[in-house]
Parts: sequence; C-alpha cells; structure tokens
Amino acid sequence: MVLAQEQDNPDEHVKTQFVLCHMGTNVGQTKRKLLQSLMGPYGPLSVSYNGKTCILFKAKRLAIRYRNHTFIDLTERVFNPNSPVDTKGSICTKEKATLSLKFGDVEDLRGLVIRLQMSNTFYEAAGQNWFTLDSVHIHYNWTQEAIFNASKVYAPATSSYHCQHVSSLHKYDTLLVPSSHTDTSANWHITFTDFQIQAFNVQSDKFASASDCATFLTPAILMGLVTSLILLLVLAYALHMVVHLKHIDRYEEHKATVYFPRSPELIRLTQTLQLVYVLHDSQVFHYKHPSSTSSLQLSLPLCNTAARN
Repeated sequence: MVLAQEQDNPDEHVKTQFVLCHMGTNVGQTKRKLLQSLMGPYGPLSVSYNGKTCILFKAKRLAIRYRNHTFIDLTERVFNPNSPVDTKGSICTKEKATLSLKFGDVEDLRGLVIRLQMSNTFYEAAGQNWFTLDSVHIHYNWTQEAIFNASKVYAPATSSYHCQHVSSLHKYDTLLVPSSHTDTSANWHITFTDFQIQAFNVQSDKFASASDCATFLTPAILMGLVTSLILLLVLAYALHMVVHLKHIDRYEEHKATVYFPRSPELIRLTQTLQLVYVLHDSQVFHYKHPSSTSSLQLSLPLCNTAARN
C-alpha cells in the first residue's frame, strides 16, 4: 500500500529518502561524538626543540574563564591537527622546559598565550631526577599576565605526569594557585581535564608510564618512609637488647640462689637460745645432731644484769 502511494506521488518518495538519509547522518555523527568522548578526540601534542621531541602534552579539555564570564574551551584549538596551535615559543634544556601555546585573538582576548614552566631537579633522598610543573602563565591583551603557581604537580623524570584535573578551582583540589591576590590572576580560572604531560627524556613520541596525582610516592613521602623504616629497625634492635638483658638477669638470679637446708632440731635450738635472757659468764653450749658426728658449739657472751652493773 505504501509502495503504491509512493509510486503515485514521486515527491513523497524523495522526501522520505531525504529524511532517512538525514537520520542516518545524525546517527553516524552521534556515534562518532560518543566514540570521541570515550577515547579522546585527538592525540597528544608533540613539541620539538632543535629537531628533537622534548615535550608531550595531552588534555581532554582545556578551558579558561575571566571573572564571571563563561568558560572558553581551547581544546580544539590546541589539539586539532588541521589547525595546530603555535608552539614556536617553546624551549627545552636539561634543567628547564617551557611549553608555549599561542592562540592569537580568542573572542574578546587579544594575543592570548598560555605557557607552562617546568624544571628538572635531582633529589638525593629519592636518588633520581624529578620534573615539576612550576607555574602556568596566561598572557592576554599583549601586556596583561596572570600567573598560577603549581603545587604537587611532579613525577620522576623518566615518567609522565597524569591527573584527572589540574585546576585553579577549589572543587578540584586547587593544584594551580594564583601567585598573588592583588594582580589579575585572582580574576582568572583555568582547568585542564584528564591532564597528561611529559618533559625531558621523551622517547619515540609516546608517553612513558604515568605517575598519577593520586599516588603517594613523592620525594617527601619517600623520605618519610625511609626514615620510618630506619626508626623501626632501631626500635626492633632496642627491644631485642632489652629482652636479652632480662634473660641474662634471670639466669644470674637463678645461678646465685643457693638453699642451705636446716634440720628441725637446729631451728628449735636456735629459737630456745633466743629466749635466754640471763646467763652466767661466758657459757658454752654443745649440741650434737643424732645423725651427725659433728656438734654445734655456741659461745654466748655475758648477759647477766648484775655483771653489767
């Protein structure tokens, strides 16, 4: 019945095909957007210096906001391979690295540039080099600048750093802190979502294993763990010595304790002699145990009251 109607009215058949094609196109676009949201739309941004890749940078979203204005999403401007961002201002050395992202004019902002300053430092306690994100700079309107000091953004120099949010917002732990509340940085907010970066020791344009911001193996904590281990060893040794000394004391006490058995007759005789109050001049008592050939001789001094007088 439907086929008969479409054959009778060719215009309806054309409209039907157009609607079906349009629906198919929308479904395909929706699938692609969903796939991009799950896997990330673009690959990492690779920055070369003197012909060698020295910085890798990736973020699922990069957004900035001035005061109470709406956020400006810069993600596609950074990672879109068809119109890559200008990174010519980036610099890499053994100890310092700067990632420079020049956007030009963005909405009401003129000459927008975002720079990430990083350093590579050797920590004796950890026994290796760690790279840190020191600060994030927002240059705008040619002469204005907002500076954010980065806190707790570091990783071993042989690894990359990853964090779900690196932001100046309080709800994301504020890893980026305005350098001063008196300058323009207090009016700005910047957020990197699904942030990953690696500077120094970049090999084959691929990220090394990531050190996540949720990890506890930082230089300070590593030093604390080593110190705690040393203290535990000292405490264990001290407890061992105390237990050993107690064992020696018990052995000595057991060894020094000697019991001399006394016969009941000798005990009674001693108690009887203690009751004697008045005796003559120097008397000698002899006591012989029935089962012994020896005798006990007790010599008592003069205790007579008259003699004392």
